[in-house]
Amino acid sequence: MSSNLSTTGPRAFHPVADVLQRSLRRFDITAMAIAAVISFDTVGQIATGGGEAATWTAVIALFFLIPYALLFAETGAAFPQEGGPYVWVKLALGRPAAALTTLMYWVTNPIWLGGSLAFLAAETWDGFVFHLGSGTVADYTFKLLFVWIAIVTAVVSLRHGKWISTAGAAIKVLALAVFTLTAVFYGVRHGFHGLADTSFAPTTAGFLALVPILLFSFVGFEAPNAAGEEMHDPQRDVPTALGRSATVAACCYLLPVLALLAVVPAHQVTGIGGFMDGARLVFSVYGGAADPLLKITAVMFVLALLTQGSAWMIVSDRMQAMAAADGGFFTRALGTFHPRLGTPVRTNLLSGAVATVFMLAAMRLANGDAADVFAVVLTVAVTTLLLSYLAIIPALVLLRTHRPDVPRPYHVPFGTRGFLLCAGLVYAWILIGSWSALFPGVLEQLFGIDYAFHDVWGVSRASFEAFTLGTVAALLIVGVIGVAVARRRDAVRGAAGEGGFQGAE
Repeated sequence: MSSNLSTTGPRAFHPVADVLQRSLRRFDITAMAIAAVISFDTVGQIATGGGEAATWTAVIALFFLIPYALLFAETGAAFPQEGGPYVWVKLALGRPAAALTTLMYWVTNPIWLGGSLAFLAAETWDGFVFHLGSGTVADYTFKLLFVWIAIVTAVVSLRHGKWISTAGAAIKVLALAVFTLTAVFYGVRHGFHGLADTSFAPTTAGFLALVPILLFSFVGFEAPNAAGEEMHDPQRDVPTALGRSATVAACCYLLPVLALLAVVPAHQVTGIGGFMDGARLVFSVYGGAADPLLKITAVMFVLALLTQGSAWMIVSDRMQAMAAADGGFFTRALGTFHPRLGTPVRTNLLSGAVATVFMLAAMRLANGDAADVFAVVLTVAVTTLLLSYLAIIPALVLLRTHRPDVPRPYHVPFGTRGFLLCAGLVYAWILIGSWSALFPGVLEQLFGIDYAFHDVWGVSRASFEAFTLGTVAALLIVGVIGVAVARRRDAVRGAAGEGGFQGAE
C-alpha cells in the first residue's frame, strides 16, 4: 500500500480522470444523500412493526446513524477520490476485496430498482392513478418503463442529473411533511385510534425483525463519495452535507412512522401499501378535494421512488465502473465514461439489464403476489448491501490507523478512540442485521420466540433461502470470476505499462 496517494491536491490519476466534470456543491451533495437514503418503500415496512418500530427507529438513529455518519464524514473528506468505498477498500484490503465488496454494494441497487421499488410504484399507480392489474401486459410495461426511465436519468450528465436527485429529495420531504401534518390534523378531529392497541415497549422479537430494514433505511450517506472527483470541495462539503442529510433522514423516518401508527391500527399496516393506505385515510379531512389530492400524492410518491432509484444508480454505477476501469472486474471497457456526458454508460446499461432480469424473476417468485414479492426482494437488497459493509467498515478503521499522514479536514470526536468506538458500534449492528436478513427466524428460535416463517414471508423457508442465498452465492461466483478475468487481462497487458489508480495499491 503506497502512501503517495494525494487527497488534497489534484485529482488522482486513473483512466477516466479527464472526462470527469466538477459539478457538485454542498447543496447538491446534501440533496443527493437525502434522495438516496430516505426510502419511501421502507416507511410502510418499518411501520408493520407497530409502536415499537418507532422506539427502535429512535434507538438505531442514536446508536447507529450518528456513529455511522461520523465515520463516513471523516473518511469521505480525507479520501475524496472517484469511486468512494471502492478506493477505500482497495487502499486497505487490496483490489480483489474491493472488487467483491463493490459488486455486492452495486448489485443491491438494480435488484432494489427492479424489485421492491418497481413493485411498490406499480401497486401505487394501480391503486390510486390508473388500473394496471397484476401480471398483466400493463403491469409488465409499467415496471419496465419505471426501470429504464431511472436508468436513462442516470445516463445524463451529472450537472443535469443532479437536479433530478434534488427534485426527488424535495418531493420526498414535501410528501412526508404533508402526510405527517395531515395525520395530526386527522387525529385531532377523529381521534388517534391507532394508538389504542399500540405498545411502544421494545421487544427482542421486534428488534430482530426490524434491525435489517432499519439499517438498510439509514445506510448510504457515503454514496455521494462515489462521485468524489465531481465535487467542487469535498473536504469541506462532505462532513457538513452528511450532518444535514442525516438529521433530515432521521426525522423523515421517525415522524411519518409515528403519524402512520397513530391513525392506522398496527395490524392493518402493510409493507407495500402502508404509506398510501394511511394517506387514503387521513386525506378524508379534505372532503371533496381528497380524491384529487390523493392522486397527486400517489404521482409524487411514484416520482419519488423513481428519483430514489435514479440517485442510487448515479452513485453505485460510478463505483462499479471505477472498479472495472481500475482492472478489478472483468474488463476495463466496462468502466468507460462517456467523453461528453461524463457518465459510465455501459455500467448504467448493465444495471438496467440486471434490474430487468430481477424484476422478471421476482414476478414469477410468488405468482405475481406483489406483497410477498415486495418483502422478499427487499430482503435480498438489504442482504447484499449490508454484506458489503462487512468489508467497508474494517477498511475505514485500517485507513484511520495506518494512514495518519493523510490530512483529515474533519475528525470524529475523541480522535482514534472515538473513531474505533463508532466503528465497533456500527459493525456490531451490521453483523446482527446481516445475519437476520440472511437467516430470519434463527435468532428468534435461539431466544425461544415463535416464528411462523410462511406467515411472515408468504413463501416457504426453502423458497426464501433459495432466492436470498442463491443470489448471494451467484454474486460471489460472478465476482470471483470477474476478478480472475481482470487479473489475467492485466497480466497480458502488463508489458504495455497500463495500470489503475496511481498509489492505490
